[in-house]
Amino acid sequence: MSPFRQIEMSPLYSKKYLTEGGFIAVEGDITMSKKELSRLEVMEKLRSRSLSQSQAADILGISIRQIKRLVRAFKAEGAKGLISRKRGGKGNHQLPEEVKKRALELISEKYTDFGPTLAHEKLTEVDELKISVGSVRNLMISHEIWEAKKIKRKRIFQMRSRRPREGEMVQVDGSEHAWFEERGPKCTLLVFIDDATSALKELRFVKSESIFSYFDATKNYMEKHGRPLAFYSDKHGVFRVNKDGALSGTGITQFGRAMQELDIRMIFANSPQAKGRVERSNRTLQDRLVKELRLNEISTIEEANAFLPTFIEDYNRRFAVVPKNPTNAHRPLLKTHELEQIFTIKQERHLSKNLTLQYGNIVYQIITDRQSYALRGMKVIVSENSEGEIKIFYKGTELEYAACHLQEKQGRVIEAKRIESEWESIVKKPEKKKYVPSRNHPWKRSARRLQGLTS
Repeated sequence: MSPFRQIEMSPLYSKKYLTEGGFIAVEGDITMSKKELSRLEVMEKLRSRSLSQSQAADILGISIRQIKRLVRAFKAEGAKGLISRKRGGKGNHQLPEEVKKRALELISEKYTDFGPTLAHEKLTEVDELKISVGSVRNLMISHEIWEAKKIKRKRIFQMRSRRPREGEMVQVDGSEHAWFEERGPKCTLLVFIDDATSALKELRFVKSESIFSYFDATKNYMEKHGRPLAFYSDKHGVFRVNKDGALSGTGITQFGRAMQELDIRMIFANSPQAKGRVERSNRTLQDRLVKELRLNEISTIEEANAFLPTFIEDYNRRFAVVPKNPTNAHRPLLKTHELEQIFTIKQERHLSKNLTLQYGNIVYQIITDRQSYALRGMKVIVSENSEGEIKIFYKGTELEYAACHLQEKQGRVIEAKRIESEWESIVKKPEKKKYVPSRNHPWKRSARRLQGLTS
């Protein structure tokens, strides 16, 4: 089919064709838009007196005063008088060339790998350059600094509404990434984000996702905000026992046991999409936080953790939303909640007839003034903190002990996510060198003797 179609009009303008772009050719060298073409048709009818000026104004949706202006232009110049004078000219709101040049210099110098939105924030807040996000985006695309993302067809997941109150559910996740780029080793960022507001509640850089790193981050969270109703996490081994049919143990992890003591519910997601809020936050942090660390010349975990409160405040100011219900669901810590003791590894042991127990390949002897048979076979709780300090409790009372025997260490089970952080503590056995006998070794002398006999 031809891309042009003939327009039926008055005999004076019978050879007119409408292109796919919305313009028509009039008298060979004049182009008109659809809007201008409709005005031309109305002007023809006005000239033939088949329409009044008030009717023409209603058809075109303009005032009678504007109709009179168009009639004067049409009588003076014909169809050419109906064409806009602004076509082909520069817009009144174009960005000045000096601003464009300055923005490109700053982007090329400091923000080459920034996205348009983040680059705009830095240009306006740090460099005090007045420019819009759209202008920054167009400049970066036109100079091939940034490539526009293609819209992918996404899978459709059932949406879950936010919790109405702050503190009802807090999503927890760990994000392993090259946070310091080439300036430092890879590490993990522990992220606590509120489901109702998308506000960052706690961030902490650690070497890996371990039980004590989560204990420290959760302790800091509760000292600042109190106890949430629930934590929403993935099925990482810190949060959930993933071994089916386990015949020993309590069925919950040390983190789960600590949450039970604090009356906090644990909820586990079946997929990354289910905890999409914290996953999207991780993606944003892997872009923005990495660049903020670079701009502030931070390359160690200690420096990064000291910088995080400032970053959290700025992040929440930009991205946090107002909860549906203004009531805060966080509960205060009670006097009975001794966090230093709750956030430790606790395991049950039974005392032998000699009042000994074994923990961590070490045998411990209980020292007591009571008659020995009173504690024989009793169940005690062994508590270990992040520093490796051991405490033994019987019915809430701490017992005195002595380490009696240190056994040879056996192989340890290390999760895949912790291999890099634990690698330094793994002792490598030196490879045995292949034995090469000397030239005068009896083996070689006998071989040379046999060679001489055969020759």
